[in-house]
Amino acid sequence: MPSRPYVLASAACSVDGYLDDASEERLLLSGAADFDRVDEVRAGVDAILVGANTIRRDDPRLLVRSDHRRAERVRRGLSPSPLRVTMTASGELDPSARFFTSGDAQRLVYVPTSGVEAVTAGLGAAASVIGAGDPLDLDVLLTDLAGRGVARLMVEGGGRVHTRFLAAGLVDELHLVVAPFLIGDPAAPRFVGPAAFPQDAAHRMTLIETRMVGDCALLRYRIGGVSTG
Repeated sequence: MPSRPYVLASAACSVDGYLDDASEERLLLSGAADFDRVDEVRAGVDAILVGANTIRRDDPRLLVRSDHRRAERVRRGLSPSPLRVTMTASGELDPSARFFTSGDAQRLVYVPTSGVEAVTAGLGAAASVIGAGDPLDLDVLLTDLAGRGVARLMVEGGGRVHTRFLAAGLVDELHLVVAPFLIGDPAAPRFVGPAAFPQDAAHRMTLIETRMVGDCALLRYRIGGVSTG
């Protein structure tokens, strides 16, 4: 069994690298064609991870939407949608969020080990709360997921989560959709923030696909020499 899952990071951003604007309403950067592409990718993974801030801001369901894809997963002996995973240092999560209430897939919440008891009390039966070191350690998180049978993990953000995974050298493949406009607001969230990213050849990105998706451009990168499987 591999020590960690294959990690696929996925994001849509503006040409100048923003995930959203600074308004209260979520900015939809891509359209129906890209939503369907993401749905196809989701259907092919074992788990989807988003940060706690994404749950608080966007209230995502993280479900496979296509009936055909859901049925195909069930035919293969899987749940209709992948396992849902989040990570939080503060434990500030609302158990009524759609991450916890939509669909039948298991929900896992990774927290610093010292916070397990408090977060479990706050979430009740909404999710399984798992300690991942003090402070929260991504290697511990990924090792635990591998032990639960997760071979492919899709990381959907937000920016702080993408930054942590990329800076730690833990991303094997990146799907970046670039929307054809600019935001230019320093208060808006960016795809990645400041960090010490690996600069060695083992983490150099190789562009393996480019294509139009609606009016956006999909850039698909492999990082290092890992096979896409």
